[in-house]
Amino acid sequence: MKQQVKVEGAITAMITPFAEGGGLDVEGLRENVNFQIGNSISGLVPLGTTGESPTISDDERETVIRTVVAAAAGRVPVIVGTGTNSTKHSIELSRQAAALGADAVLVVSPYYNKPTQEGLYRHFKAIAESIRLPVVVYNIQGRTGVNIETATLQRMALVKNIIAVKEASGNVSQMMDVLDQLPGSFSVVSGDDNLTLPLMSLGGRGVISVVSNLVPGKVSAMCAAALKGDFAAARRLHFEMLPLFKAAFIETNPIPIKAAMGMAGLPAGPVRMPLCEMQPANLEKLRAVVKKMGLVK
Repeated sequence: MKQQVKVEGAITAMITPFAEGGGLDVEGLRENVNFQIGNSISGLVPLGTTGESPTISDDERETVIRTVVAAAAGRVPVIVGTGTNSTKHSIELSRQAAALGADAVLVVSPYYNKPTQEGLYRHFKAIAESIRLPVVVYNIQGRTGVNIETATLQRMALVKNIIAVKEASGNVSQMMDVLDQLPGSFSVVSGDDNLTLPLMSLGGRGVISVVSNLVPGKVSAMCAAALKGDFAAARRLHFEMLPLFKAAFIETNPIPIKAAMGMAGLPAGPVRMPLCEMQPANLEKLRAVVKKMGLVK
């Protein structure tokens, strides 16, 4: 088991770049991996929500995983998104990720089914016990319709290879409970860019970030400063990026971040239906923020 994987610092929830014809942009994906690692990112998460995983085919999944693992070449951990609303399918995808060289998996709580807390526990336990890789739990009630309660997460943390949680509930009170009640060895990272610094000030270890697709160096520097206890420097970076944190979620993720990356000349391409291009007024708001930060190519 690769228990040496550290879930801390700035970890990028990678977009999946598409060509204009709709297929994978494999070369663009390689470029993005190298761009991320060249800007001090601490880890990569392909095939999460930001990577439009619901619209990625099985063949494309294999290509994405192989490409990211090969391009990363062991320089940073690759944490593959494998969660679905089927326990059986999640196990299959987790085993695939392990076979293709992933360092860990990120498993979102089942969406639409709305399982009970007992069902959530059994789901994550079954997935963790099916592989030897570390498992990062992803709690995002806004996308899934169900919250992983702190008491349930405590039970999950007793499973030896469930090592961390991406906390995107948006509930700061719950985040405080998680940080207070989970063991220190269990890593808690933010799933919301704008809450990264508040969470880290309370003991969180970093973020699985959307905005770092565009500005990995800045997000990494903020997290590194916070981990060192230099909250004055972290605060400056937080407020410098705050307009981008807000603009990146002006419409459904990953629509704005892919548009912003296009403005900056980074491989991104279009989103896949049922997502669509940004509304013109929102696109101009995003462009103004990206331009003000000096990122428009």
